[in-house]
This record gives sequence, structure tokens and C-alpha cells, in this order.
Amino acid sequence: MSKTTHTSHSGNEPADAGRVELPNERDAIDALQRAVLAAVERHAYPKASAFAVRLAIEEAVTNAFRHGHQGLSSDETVLVEYEVGRDAVRIEVEDRGPGFDPGDVPDPTLDENLEVPSGRGLMLIRAYMTETSHNERGNRLIMRYARPAPDA
Repeated sequence: MSKTTHTSHSGNEPADAGRVELPNERDAIDALQRAVLAAVERHAYPKASAFAVRLAIEEAVTNAFRHGHQGLSSDETVLVEYEVGRDAVRIEVEDRGPGFDPGDVPDPTLDENLEVPSGRGLMLIRAYMTETSHNERGNRLIMRYARPAPDA
């Protein structure tokens, strides 16, 4: 699956990082989630943080395959890069599609969109991650989750 590397950063603990060419197979997606969540656990993030990270990975990867790869071969992979450090988790998910404008995704919380099935995954990602952005092409989602303050 992925190769996990340990790289030093400004903190006392090395970060856990990996890069995966992910096929659209449940076992591979689960293995990626296990690897990232094991790193989250090693860095002693709270359980709520692990939930947020798992949900974001699931939604981002699902969106990449379902929407980003629409019309592409089912053999196409999604690139996932992650780094889990003492202060933050960074996950990037890139599909092989043409990209999209995130501003064009309808807000699923508006009355007129309540029956529209799209946009919920991106809304959840934005709700659970500290920061989200896309590359200019719109085929790479960059997510950052900052460790909550101890009293949070």
C-alpha cells in the first residue's frame, strides 16, 4: 500500500508521512485510513480528532473517485499524500480528472438544495477540517486539521 516515512520537523517527535497511489478498492481505502489513524493515535490526538480525519479521508477519496474520475477508466488511481505531526494533520487527495470549481458546488444546507445529493461530502470536510483548499485546476483537495487546544 503506502510507504510510511518519518521526517523531522520543529517539534520533538518526527512526523509520520506517506504517499499512496490508491486504487478504487475498499481494502486499499481501509488500509490507507488505518495507516493515517495509527499515526494520529501515535501522536496522541483526541478521539474526536481521529473521527474528523477518518471522515475527511472517506469523503475526499469517495468524491475523487465518484466525481473526479467520472468518465475515466475504473483503473485510474487517486494520489493521497499525508503527514501527521504533533500539531497538525495534512492530507492531500488528487484525482486524475479535469477538476472543478469548488465555488460551483451547491450549498446542501439551503432549502432549495435539501433534495440535491451533491455537496454534502465537501460540506462535511469543511466542517471537520481546520483548513481546506483546492489547487488551481480543482483536482487536488488540500486539508489541514490542527490539534485542538488541550482545554477544547
